Amino acid sequence: MANEHDKEKSWMEKLRHTYRLVIMKHETFEEVGSYKLTLLNVYIAVSTVAVVMALLVFVLIAFTPIRKYIPGYGDVNKDEELSELYQKLDSIEYYMNSTEVYTDNVRRMLTKDVQTAEEVEAANDQRTKSDPQEDSAVSAKFSEVDEQLRQEIELNEIGSIAQRSRTTNLTTSGIPLEQMFFTPPISGEISAGFMPDKGHQGVDILAPKNTAIKAVMDGYVFLSDWTLETGNTIGIQHSNNVITFYKHNSVLLKRVGDYVRAGEAVSIIGNTGTLSDGPHLHFELWYRGTPVDPTEYINF
Repeated sequence: MANEHDKEKSWMEKLRHTYRLVIMKHETFEEVGSYKLTLLNVYIAVSTVAVVMALLVFVLIAFTPIRKYIPGYGDVNKDEELSELYQKLDSIEYYMNSTEVYTDNVRRMLTKDVQTAEEVEAANDQRTKSDPQEDSAVSAKFSEVDEQLRQEIELNEIGSIAQRSRTTNLTTSGIPLEQMFFTPPISGEISAGFMPDKGHQGVDILAPKNTAIKAVMDGYVFLSDWTLETGNTIGIQHSNNVITFYKHNSVLLKRVGDYVRAGEAVSIIGNTGTLSDGPHLHFELWYRGTPVDPTEYINF
């Protein structure tokens, strides 16, 4: 027992024994620095550095994006992230298809290339007569996960549309066009009436220079641009499937996405576009995708 005690005492004395670390120049043996050290101090310093380094590595892995590059560490939410990205991609595709259809419809309105009821029925019949085997083969490509994601997107779209309808009053309540109230865009003389058989799908109204053009109903501006034939043109989407166009303006006061109230100025009367031969407003009223005679519902 005495030997063991002496050995332990001797070991502790060695740890606490003071050493001098001298740093000298190799060529001249000139002393540059001198430090007093003990084995215990060296051990504590090395242990402290090791603990600090371990803590820094842990913080970098746990709280920075570096953890994603460590194999097996960042795979916990991998499936959830992939599902979210796929859903966003499918949603973008849906919006692109919807925008393409909507843009094509607006282009038809502006170019007077209106799709007739017979053409719509023929297209529906063509889709009905499509090859069932081909349809089943296409449907088989989608897995159960795809269908579930698509259903979630459709539910989100329905919720968004419902929320927007409640907040903007752009609801489809089925009110007949005769029972809707329209604010006249301007007051003036009608120089050209509604003649759809001649490609004139609205009315031309004469008014003094710099007259402000007003929105006939509340709605969202979906078109605010210049075209070769109609010049500066404003298009507004209203409730109950009503769309109005204000063409040949000199200045556009609203941009796409703006919400306007009935009677609010949206443009200034002008004489722009190749189809205009003098300052006037060409006003069009569309109901359920078909142009109607504005003079039957609005007193100019």
